[in-house]
Amino acid sequence: MFSQVNIQNSPTTVADQVGHTPLLNLRKIAAAHGVPSTVALYAKAEWFNPSGSVKDRPALSIILAAERSGQLQPGMTLLDSTSGNMGIAYAMLGAARGYQVKLTIPANASPERIAILKAYGAELILTDPLEGSDGAIVKARQIAAADPTVFYANQYDNPANWQAHYHGTAIEIWEQTRAQITHFTTGLGTSGTFVGTTRRLKQLNSEIVCISSQPDTPFHGLEGWKHMASAMTPAIYDEAAGDGNIDVRTEDAYALARELARTEGVFTGISGAGSVLGALAVARDLHHGVVVTLLPDNGFKYLSERFWQEG
Repeated sequence: MFSQVNIQNSPTTVADQVGHTPLLNLRKIAAAHGVPSTVALYAKAEWFNPSGSVKDRPALSIILAAERSGQLQPGMTLLDSTSGNMGIAYAMLGAARGYQVKLTIPANASPERIAILKAYGAELILTDPLEGSDGAIVKARQIAAADPTVFYANQYDNPANWQAHYHGTAIEIWEQTRAQITHFTTGLGTSGTFVGTTRRLKQLNSEIVCISSQPDTPFHGLEGWKHMASAMTPAIYDEAAGDGNIDVRTEDAYALARELARTEGVFTGISGAGSVLGALAVARDLHHGVVVTLLPDNGFKYLSERFWQEG
């Protein structure tokens, strides 16, 4: 006979599995890039979220907040712009919770991301790749203005985005480092991850230094990141929240993505490699400390990129 299994406290939906991602020790890459042995470098592996990226956190937060307020009800369509990962999170959660999902996305999004979105049943509206994420935002706003029956999630301006990291990501980092974190850094896209995590960490310990990273030029290949000086600035972005910024070159991020895979066994996406570059820049200048960054996704959605075969 089969014994009865108690699953009362086990995850029962994909939403239950969002968050609580592991913290990886990047000891080898730190040593290779001149970080003192007295400085620890860690990274949150966000591809352990059910749709494969950090965007599960804000997507779930936005959906739950909209359900509570009555803005999102059964049978409705969720609309937003995306560069890929947020759309995948919406599509996964929409399928699980019974919502149609309509997304505006630059036409040059990786084929892997497009395929995943279609697998989840999302409706895709491709926008001019030369206009980047801003072009997708403009198109989503136009659709929302013309169709008041949709719920426009508006990830760039929705406070539930940064609140997901305030209530989740920051607390996980604090507990996983046993309150020893001294520095936090990650890249800027919607800015929700950096703003929300920074606000909570500084409440927990005002001495924690938080530094963002962003592309060094408006024309870059760091998918999902924004060059804030030249882009449409998200309403949730708070420049005063952190303690500084580090500029990252696209080519350096590509090279480090390959190095992370080949020396640490960490197969991260381009934005993750960019965040590690920022963390390395911070860590090299320290004598002691615990530096934490975040890897938004893994490299599987970028396999069509030629740079993986280079070097």
